[in-house]
Amino acid sequence: MAARRRIDISAGAQAVREWARSQDAAGGAAEAAHTHAPSQGQGALAARSARRRVTATAVRFSLEELAACAPGHAVEVRVPPFGATQAVAGTVHRRGTPPSVVETDAQTWLRLATGRLGWEEALASGALHASGERCDLSPYLPLMRV
Repeated sequence: MAARRRIDISAGAQAVREWARSQDAAGGAAEAAHTHAPSQGQGALAARSARRRVTATAVRFSLEELAACAPGHAVEVRVPPFGATQAVAGTVHRRGTPPSVVETDAQTWLRLATGRLGWEEALASGALHASGERCDLSPYLPLMRV
């Protein structure tokens, strides 16, 4: 059974492109720089809120893309605080922690999903945590190129 989509495909693709543009404009450090910057008033708060919405939509859309191209329930992919999905055919779990778990932050996930970062590089840096039999998602990445 195909994964149910919650994010409109065109809106999700637009969010990924917008995220990529912000990364290109800031040399890849846009989110980190803005997340920890002191507030400069309502304008800064609104801009930070808009960036967070774009990131959230891009993450959720890319997780839906993964579930669509690698259907199954053997691996749980977690990108807190924005989303999680189950993907990859294999052992089905019903309760508790699944047999294979992949967890990372939003920026690392989006870089993996768009081909800006390799699986092995993310693992080696410690930004990506993967455990279990089927946790290697490199055959499915990148999900999209922008």
